[in-house]
Amino acid sequence: MAVGSSVLIATVAAIIGLGVAAQILADRFKLPSIIFLIAAGLAIGPGSGLVLESALVTRESFGTALPVIVGLAVAIIVFEGAFHLRADKLREAPAESVRLVTVGALIALVSTAAVTKYAFDVAWDISFLVGALLVATGPTVIAPIIKVVPVRDRVEAALETEGIVNDVTAAITAVAVFDIIVNPSANDFLMLFTERLGIGVFIGIVVAAMLWYLLRYIDLSPGNAPQNARLLVLAGALVAYAAANYLASEAGVAAVATAGIVLGNMDIPYEEEISAFKGDVTLLVLSFVFIALAALLDFSALIDLGYRGLIVAAAVALVIRPALVFVSTIGDRFTTEEKVFMSLVGPRGIIPASVATLFAVGLQSRAAELRAAGMVEQAAQLNDGATLLVSVVFLVILVTVVFEGGLARYIANYLDVIPMRVLIIGGGQVGPTLATRLEERGENVVIIENDETQVERLRNEGHTVHIGDGTDTEVLKSAGAENASIVAAATGDDDVNLLVAQLTSSKFDVETIIARANNPDNVDAFEDLGVRTISSSIATAQALDNAIERPALANWMGEIGRSGDVQEVEVTNDEVAGQPIREVGPELPAGTLITLIARDGETQVPDADFVIETGDRITLIGSRDGVREAMEYYNPE
Repeated sequence: MAVGSSVLIATVAAIIGLGVAAQILADRFKLPSIIFLIAAGLAIGPGSGLVLESALVTRESFGTALPVIVGLAVAIIVFEGAFHLRADKLREAPAESVRLVTVGALIALVSTAAVTKYAFDVAWDISFLVGALLVATGPTVIAPIIKVVPVRDRVEAALETEGIVNDVTAAITAVAVFDIIVNPSANDFLMLFTERLGIGVFIGIVVAAMLWYLLRYIDLSPGNAPQNARLLVLAGALVAYAAANYLASEAGVAAVATAGIVLGNMDIPYEEEISAFKGDVTLLVLSFVFIALAALLDFSALIDLGYRGLIVAAAVALVIRPALVFVSTIGDRFTTEEKVFMSLVGPRGIIPASVATLFAVGLQSRAAELRAAGMVEQAAQLNDGATLLVSVVFLVILVTVVFEGGLARYIANYLDVIPMRVLIIGGGQVGPTLATRLEERGENVVIIENDETQVERLRNEGHTVHIGDGTDTEVLKSAGAENASIVAAATGDDDVNLLVAQLTSSKFDVETIIARANNPDNVDAFEDLGVRTISSSIATAQALDNAIERPALANWMGEIGRSGDVQEVEVTNDEVAGQPIREVGPELPAGTLITLIARDGETQVPDADFVIETGDRITLIGSRDGVREAMEYYNPE
């Protein structure tokens, strides 16, 4: 084997190993993985160059393979992020999401270009190239933040939609600007943009349709169907990227994003297996690309930016980002605190980093052609532009990822935008079932379990689990009891459940504490001690009675949290107070009703003349989306 091949294999293996380590550290310390990935890249790139004669990883380490590796990695990353963007999630903040990717993106593009232009006194074309790239946030930086900062669905939906769509439009916009720079005769920006977007969307839809047909109607080998489905989807993403890119450069990003969104919202078999497989592959390629690109940073170029570089980074993060968020989220769907959180959490990701690196190579190649043609001054301007492009983009990425990514959880806690935590003690059968139902409604649920076998099973099912004894005050505290709104003691041991209820009541200011009574004879004893209790045997008997006497209701109740929902909410909207049911009823979403109203400890079924007052607790029944919309109307806080 050639020495060059051996070095490349060793480099790639080392980067992947560091990437896995970074992911593990991120999970351990509950921080976005990008922070550790960039740190690893800097350590084996510029950092190692300060100690050794040369850096361990340089551009020469990859030869001509880097653009290909980065391109395919970006395809997988964008497809994976788009695959998880569900239509029902988009409905959480439809108008705001649209404004973020249109008005917001335009504000980011023009403002960033203007700041770059006047900070560095460069040509407008280079400034707009920087501005176009820095529009993108991207799923590669948003997803890890959302993973450790479980914000409300509407915030998550807006940030994820913005990241995925802006990744596509930013890349295509940048390519159109780049084409005009290297080929001044190609001056029709709108045509270049529309052509690439159109090709990408068309190829993406075609590939998604083909994959759907193959998965639904073709026998993929009964013994190995899930594995073949995973491989088929992965291959489809790469084919969409390659085909679109072959027709028009960077149209591949639009193709994989479109294919991911369309396929992810179709009814396909083996969806869970496909998601899990793609998630693992994405983690590997994401780790590789971030570490590799960070390793190729030229620190001297970053330092040369001086205070002007910091001005651009500060303007992007602290002025432009808040401005576009507040303009895009006009209205009362988001609280002020949520708008501030979104303003302070908009790190730039893999698309700006990878595309800027590739563009710099292209600009330098064009500069060499101009120099050979005797156009020395123009060549020097392009070389300077290439250096500025990479330096400014990477500086903004570093600043936003380190500060916004690293501080995201602290910002969220300070602004109180994380839904109140629900603690469930006991990971047997009842606890995880309850957790699943609550999580489907967007609650931030943590299960406390001390059996390591159970912990492993629960984590494999996707639950957040804290290891420890739920009757230990320190364990409860470390699991978040101080910020919990609900504690449910759901073990199979009544003594444990009673002790948990008493501890959380006396040590922590928890709004709702509920204990499971496995022995019905213990219910009275529990309630005599002031513990709200649910008897397992009585609850089972009631469910059986419903199935016998009220089968339609029992079947519908089984869909709560999915297609239908029942929720209780306190009225805090002063505009509703003083109005009778007959007036507010028509304002409810279609298929949603007010069934009960609790006031001063009494609950009743309201008639049309019943007047709603602030502080009433109303029970809403109807479709899942309709109930959630009504809850936000009555309690907009």
